[in-house]
Amino acid sequence: MKVSTKGRYGLRLMFDLAVHYNEGLLPLKEIARQEDISSKYLEQIVMQLSRAGLVRSVRGSQGGYTLGREPENITVGTVLRVLEGSLDPVDCVADDTIPCARADNCVTMEVWRSIKEAVDDVVDGITLADLIQRHQQKCDCGGMCSSKKETR
Repeated sequence: MKVSTKGRYGLRLMFDLAVHYNEGLLPLKEIARQEDISSKYLEQIVMQLSRAGLVRSVRGSQGGYTLGREPENITVGTVLRVLEGSLDPVDCVADDTIPCARADNCVTMEVWRSIKEAVDDVVDGITLADLIQRHQQKCDCGGMCSSKKETR
């Protein structure tokens, strides 16, 4: 599995929104500037996240973006699946796939299933709140430092 720039930038966007969750709306241009990401590209990403209910937007001069749920209720896996699609290493282990005729005797399927379970355990076991906590520990600043360096 390789995460694209869309997934990486989307997670950085969500982290930034989580860090500022109780501070009101954030303009997308400010996030783009702080994270050094094209605002046009972030617009595309935020649209997908909005459709999924992970981001809420408010239009107008005082508008901006905020999380659609609390940081502890959004996992890394949820964000990545919205932006990347399935995280399954191969189609034959996807939950919605009809098993192939060789499934009962396929030893490689065990490998793919183990990889899937490991990836799912990691990405579904980390919330945006967890990332904030890790960020605060890394920068040893009580959460008041910029997220720019630590999120790349």
